[in-house]
Amino acid sequence: MTEIFEPTSAHDPRLARGVDGQLGAFNAAGVVDAADVRVAERVAALAGEDDERVLLAAALAVRSVRGGSVGLDLDALPDLADLPGLPDLAWPDRADWVAAIEASALVASEVLHVEHDLVYLDRYHRLERQVADDLAARMELGPPAVDDGVLTATLQRVSGHHLSPEQAAAVEHAARHRTTVLTGGPGTGKTTTVARLVLALADQFALAHERPMSIALAAPTGKAATRLQEAVEEELSDLGALGDGPHQITAPRGLTLHRLLGWRPDNATRFRHDRANRLKYDLVVVDEASMVDLTMMARLLEAVRPDSRLVLVGDPRQLTSVDAGAVLSDLVAGFAAHPDSPVAALTENHRSTEEIKGLAAALRDDSPDAADRVLEVLRAGTGEVTWVETDDPVAALQAECTAAALRIRAAAVDAGPEAALAEIEAFRLLCAHRDGPYGVRVWNRHVEQWLAAELGVPLGSAWYAGRPLLVTSNDYALDVYNGETGVVVTDPVGRPRAWIAGAGAPRPFAPARLDAIETMHAMTIHKSQGSQATRIAVLLPEEDSRLLSRELFYTAVTRARESLLVVGSEAAVRAAVTTTAQRATGLRRRLTTSREV
Repeated sequence: MTEIFEPTSAHDPRLARGVDGQLGAFNAAGVVDAADVRVAERVAALAGEDDERVLLAAALAVRSVRGGSVGLDLDALPDLADLPGLPDLAWPDRADWVAAIEASALVASEVLHVEHDLVYLDRYHRLERQVADDLAARMELGPPAVDDGVLTATLQRVSGHHLSPEQAAAVEHAARHRTTVLTGGPGTGKTTTVARLVLALADQFALAHERPMSIALAAPTGKAATRLQEAVEEELSDLGALGDGPHQITAPRGLTLHRLLGWRPDNATRFRHDRANRLKYDLVVVDEASMVDLTMMARLLEAVRPDSRLVLVGDPRQLTSVDAGAVLSDLVAGFAAHPDSPVAALTENHRSTEEIKGLAAALRDDSPDAADRVLEVLRAGTGEVTWVETDDPVAALQAECTAAALRIRAAAVDAGPEAALAEIEAFRLLCAHRDGPYGVRVWNRHVEQWLAAELGVPLGSAWYAGRPLLVTSNDYALDVYNGETGVVVTDPVGRPRAWIAGAGAPRPFAPARLDAIETMHAMTIHKSQGSQATRIAVLLPEEDSRLLSRELFYTAVTRARESLLVVGSEAAVRAAVTTTAQRATGLRRRLTTSREV
């Protein structure tokens, strides 16, 4: 709740005209914007509510959802009131405010709900209750039947293929639970474990059925789904488990969650598969679960059959979803004290990238001196992790960004789309912001100017050969999804074609068919979730950036496969490490107290 805006003029579109009283004052101060005010006014008018304190709560509840929270945390508002530069505002007395909300027409008409010290909009209250209830219902079914002899044989079969005791325990855990939440940081072998638990579940399934187990591998983005599919297929192939026999596995296909659930052209938040039309799969694995927001998790849980296995895989330390909710971290915290917790955690790092591993571990450290530890790791870098402490990021990044753009260009011109797409995965510049001197818009322009200067000619068309692409919204008709990447390659007759690497093999499109496309010489850290690159460069903004957080920095660091470059000041590093992103939700409390109604 610390994000406020500064009106640029009396005509700023974020200012609601003709509004006075408390709502007008809070709007003028940048605490709520015009959209928040208008929603509050409309629902209050429909319900016959005129208490200014209730209207303010409704506007703040809308604002909270826009900021990623599921509800309004009234206890967090004193922190907002103390922000420097915020004028003195007439904040309602906490006890009187809660009493007014609870007695309001908006609560009576179920537009608002007050529960778990949060003020919810009705939709998010229902979604959160549904997720908690569906998870509780799956657990109440009891453990699935397990043949211990077959499970032991499966574990022996896969134990010689780099399976640690911790990973083996996670596989056994998944075999004994209908729902599994598999967590772990980078390099802990989550994908290796997923492949082996898929095999273990398929072996158990073969005992009771005369058909192969149907398996869906899904993720929020096409890139993450493809990476999961490729990694699992490779592991299963090495184990000799792929095939058409009763004790073998048909190669599963990676799907985006939207495609798995079946998009509907008439509804942006509902899908073809729901409680009345369940998914056909016997096992559903969802990777990068930290990116799954509350709405999508609710839709997934209502679509999965009660007797199907569900495995959610992710790192709860990463950034949460762009939309409302922090579901994965809520599941981990909420089930922590459960006597039969569905959570299986991987902690041992198996990668050889020791310095990146050390930096990620330092960022997971919650001790008071965590910032000093992070700075110590950054300063000790010997090549795998490099820190450039500077106020001039252009000087630090120009040469490497230009060289990467030249390699993509050369591959697109001389070798074709596959080579160009591979070059895109070799280097990536990550920024916290979209706009401003540290934002992706500015840095994409920088790189294009440097590229043109090196080539000695203007790039010409916006669809120049070697332009890296990022899809920014779902296009169900084209089967192209938000977060997928691509590159422009000229075809044999000189026409530019956008090759998009989604779930499956890369596909070419005429540029005119693609709507929501951005240049990707630089990308935001939020958009980088679900992807990796051989070398990552992280540009930290100034220390007063409201986007800086430990989760943001950790997510950026863990995108690197082999080497990492961090560019920014010590103050920015300290600000990132000492700031933890907070989202107000009630899910973990619902899970802790089991099935509240």
